[in-house]
Amino acid sequence: MFISTAYAQAGGGGGGGDILGMLLPLVLIMAVFWFLLIRPQQKKMKDHQEMVANLRRGDTVVTAGGIIGKVSKVVDDHEIMVEVSENLRLKFQRNAVSEVRSKTEPVKDAK
Repeated sequence: MFISTAYAQAGGGGGGGDILGMLLPLVLIMAVFWFLLIRPQQKKMKDHQEMVANLRRGDTVVTAGGIIGKVSKVVDDHEIMVEVSENLRLKFQRNAVSEVRSKTEPVKDAK
């Protein structure tokens, strides 16, 4: 009586183009994050793991705490002994090494 009947109006067609339009910016943002953040971080991590795996006796290293010393002994896969000064050796985890300043030459066969 006092309320008139409301009818739904026919909307415009097409819904497929909207999904592509909404996903394209998201995919582009993910690609930018991949190339600017994730990929360089993975490369840096891989280089650090390789550097830590190649530590040997006689290498001069800098630890994460800023201590500079010479590797006097490789204890095992997880620990190294670093000589900081004369008669002062400290035990560090290999992952605590942030930089190798000078590498020692590999032992050559004496013929």
